[in-house]
Amino acid sequence: MSNPTGPFDPPTPETGKLPIPGTPAAAGTFTVPVPVEQAGTWHVSDSAASKADPGFAFKVIVMGSGTSQGVPMIACDCEVCHSKDPRDKRTRSSIYVESPTTNILVDTTPELRLQGCREGLRRIDAVLFTHDHADHIMGFDDLRRFCETTAAPMPIYSRQQTLDALNRCFPWAFTFPEYITYVNVTPYVIQPLKPFVLGDLRITAVELPHGRSGSLGFIFERADMPNSPRLAYMSDCKAVPEPANEAAFGADVLIVDGLREKPHPTHMSVAEALEAGRVMQAKQIYLTHLTHEKPHEQLLSELPPNAAPAFDGMKLELRQRA
Repeated sequence: MSNPTGPFDPPTPETGKLPIPGTPAAAGTFTVPVPVEQAGTWHVSDSAASKADPGFAFKVIVMGSGTSQGVPMIACDCEVCHSKDPRDKRTRSSIYVESPTTNILVDTTPELRLQGCREGLRRIDAVLFTHDHADHIMGFDDLRRFCETTAAPMPIYSRQQTLDALNRCFPWAFTFPEYITYVNVTPYVIQPLKPFVLGDLRITAVELPHGRSGSLGFIFERADMPNSPRLAYMSDCKAVPEPANEAAFGADVLIVDGLREKPHPTHMSVAEALEAGRVMQAKQIYLTHLTHEKPHEQLLSELPPNAAPAFDGMKLELRQRA
């Protein structure tokens, strides 16, 4: 693998396996709350017992499903912003992936502390960043609690430009602090379409168009499981280019940017997201990065049987393919 152009080290082993500093907690000790509802055809898990099931691959928790301003929006009197349905409370978009050995967070939203408390998070082994927009990085300092509990730096992975932006915003995190209670990170540059392994998860980053900066999507599968299911996460994008589509083709679950009905210059509309899922032949499609234009129940009723709006706290368990 070629050397990076900036100050951070690339993934080192030839296999693509990346180091996780520190000693993670023993597998099977982390549990999450009971889900709000069962989504699609996926079995939803609420305990570590599923990790003892040989067919269990990994679980994904939707930490946040909202657009950059969140829902409810400030100073808005619309129906959705005043909805009593908890599924209409949409914090900024993020997911948490939990396998038998490894727990990975994607993006640090401004509500990370609240999301973490809501889901009872106790462990993060690594953080992946899609891009450096404020709604995806401004909860970065809340990683300090996880650095404190492990007394070790947090490994973070993204493109060079995103790591550079994080270094500009949070410079204290990139040098070991005098007091371990501050956030401290070990950054790694990742290359699109070059799979790497964290614990028992194989991850492939894909480039996506998103305004001037672009963003990364991530494809997750078990590295040690034959016929592993695959999760594709593409939260901020105007389209799914052919290389990304090819890498994610046939995904069991696609969580994808479906901002609103009306077209947007940097995000996919609902129709565009559904078409991307159709071309990808994704088995199940969940829309994320949602605005306040429609309540969950109405949007759900308008979608095809294999699609649904994601919502905060939604949990999906992915199992080994037959």
